Amino acid sequence: MKMLFYIALLFCGYINAQTLDLQQAEKIFKLPVHCIEVEFPNKLGQVLGSTDDLKSPKQLRPIFYGCFDWHSSVHGYWSIVKLLKDYPQLDESGTVRKILNRNITPENVSIESAFFEDYNNRNFERTYGWAWLLQLQHELHTWKDTDAQRWYQALKPLADMLTVKYEEYLPKLNYPIRTGQHNNTAFGLSLSLDYARSIGDKEFERLIIKHAKRLYGNDVNCNLSFEPSGNDFLSPCLEEALLMSKVLDIPEYRMWLKAFMPDMFNSGFSLVPGEVSDRRDGHLVHLDGLNFSRATCLYSISRKLPELSHLRSIADNHLNYSLGNITDDDYMGSHWLGSFALYALMNK
Repeated sequence: MKMLFYIALLFCGYINAQTLDLQQAEKIFKLPVHCIEVEFPNKLGQVLGSTDDLKSPKQLRPIFYGCFDWHSSVHGYWSIVKLLKDYPQLDESGTVRKILNRNITPENVSIESAFFEDYNNRNFERTYGWAWLLQLQHELHTWKDTDAQRWYQALKPLADMLTVKYEEYLPKLNYPIRTGQHNNTAFGLSLSLDYARSIGDKEFERLIIKHAKRLYGNDVNCNLSFEPSGNDFLSPCLEEALLMSKVLDIPEYRMWLKAFMPDMFNSGFSLVPGEVSDRRDGHLVHLDGLNFSRATCLYSISRKLPELSHLRSIADNHLNYSLGNITDDDYMGSHWLGSFALYALMNK
């Protein structure tokens, strides 16, 4: 009943969807700034080849050691860069810029890269962490700032390595991974395609488009009624729909989407936000992330096909349900959810 009341309020216009303004930016900015140099608790996620691999997070990953795990640290840096780029007043003292200058150095990138070259960890963070690193590079590359360009050049060897890993991996991937969590293929390809286009890497762009069409081009009748699973933070159906909106032209995409999710073209299409029962539970709080990622997809799809403008109110509903819960009260949510909220707001 509480959820139905909330939805009723939203559709009656009593609750307005948030936008990314200075106040909201400041709130989100504080979350990754707080955690990028917090080493513990930490989930390393590595394979140990010998006792030589028993090192502290900061020894193994001198840049991306904070925010609980590698990928959350990476998109924490992405959030900081994106917000500094758009709201430089968030760091008037220059304190955060000093942290980035201290951490993002060629020497530290060399250590980070060496971890991916280790035989036992060559598939580490495939493809979720890879994609967020490339998204970070996308923001740095498009920021006309002396420090940002230096950070971009420092991280370039790692980004180039991950691009090569994609080139090796995608031809071997016979079937897409359709989960609602980190290894979702569509999500990784979507972020990586943004990077390829931003830096003008036509070969990498063609690779992603080729395999996106191969993996998803013939898909039909994606069933949203099976979503979400209990700890999803991505929607398999909507992430695929978002990716294909980036690789197909408008007429092709309209035809593809009508076969893939025909119900979306019904003005009465509805989708209820994922309900979170315990935000102190590191897995259950994933559903807040799902609400943000769903909103991102719905906003983006409605821009591609204006006749689907009714999707925007559904996206607003998802965004509003979880946005007020992005706080630093519990580390299990605060170490990562700000990035997903930011990504939804910037795609609004």
